[in-house]
Amino acid sequence: MKADGTVTGHHKPSSEFPFHRAIYEARPDINAVIHAHPPALVSFSIVRKLPNMNVIPQSKYVCGPIGYAPYALPGSEALGETIAGEFKKGFNAVIMENHGTVVAGSDLKDAFVRFETLEFTARTIINASTIGTPRYLKDEQIDRFHSQIPEDLPEMERVVHTGKELSIRRNISQLVRRSCLQGLMISSYGTVSVRWRENDFLITPRDVPRWEMDLQDIVQISNGKREPGKLPSRALRVHQQIYRQNPHINSIILTQPRHIMAFGVSGQKMDVRTIPESWIFLQDIPVVGFGMQFEEAEELAGLFSPNTPAVIIKNDSIIVTGDKLLQTFDRLEVAEFSARSLIMSTPLGKLVPINEQQIEDLRKKFLS
Repeated sequence: MKADGTVTGHHKPSSEFPFHRAIYEARPDINAVIHAHPPALVSFSIVRKLPNMNVIPQSKYVCGPIGYAPYALPGSEALGETIAGEFKKGFNAVIMENHGTVVAGSDLKDAFVRFETLEFTARTIINASTIGTPRYLKDEQIDRFHSQIPEDLPEMERVVHTGKELSIRRNISQLVRRSCLQGLMISSYGTVSVRWRENDFLITPRDVPRWEMDLQDIVQISNGKREPGKLPSRALRVHQQIYRQNPHINSIILTQPRHIMAFGVSGQKMDVRTIPESWIFLQDIPVVGFGMQFEEAEELAGLFSPNTPAVIIKNDSIIVTGDKLLQTFDRLEVAEFSARSLIMSTPLGKLVPINEQQIEDLRKKFLS
């Protein structure tokens, strides 16, 4: 599509090209636009509401405030003018009344990360509303959260890659991609680390979309220093503390699965006493206050034990630990499966968990 409307190519353009063109004309800084009808965002559009982006810090950080475009005929110049008007106000994501959503970015990757994060946020709010009432963060809490991100570690002078270390990198990379495919992680959030030797470990980087993370992106942390030229996840400090205080833990996953986060943002208890396997894998999951991973990382790390492999941080994430990386991933899968079952059971009736005697029988058989 040329600026004057001339079409070059064998196919006709999308009927929605007028609003794409209008956005580019209104915002020279925008180089990519995505329009789609993802179910959670369509749900907001047909009840004519905007998702509150203060539900999780990176929702606001990645997406910013959300614009709202009143209904206009699809494919019309009027719709283009309406949507472009919202982007002129500085919005990078717009809910289209009774239609869908449109997001933009500096490039296609930037736009997609925003699009995926926005749909994740909408799903989290809807799931939380199914089991309770979402609780939102204040702007001051989010600002304070970002200000508490610790300073970067100094760089090591020389890095050594052994065969074992490269194998760990490969496992982390494959597991992160698998997590993205299974909805356990989104491109804008999720940290995985594996202990390498003593308290040295390998950890995923910051600001790299999770679905394209590769071996060379993983960051080695050794003797309190980071691999040269790389920036580790902002969650680095809490991973350090967990390894230091828990010799039995050799892998950590910190992430935001959409069903688990419904419990993390609603204050409702995620009771894993649903089926035997859920409790055996996870036992009871403590819930801690928002920001604890920065303000009280040592105290948070002290909550983990062989009998407490996972902790939920309100309005932020779940941290799952284990010996081997695959064990940690299995626990994450079971946790998300359990959360989804709990949400789906809500319209059916009251949860009837496994009773104390049944729990004790499981403890004796599988955990003694």
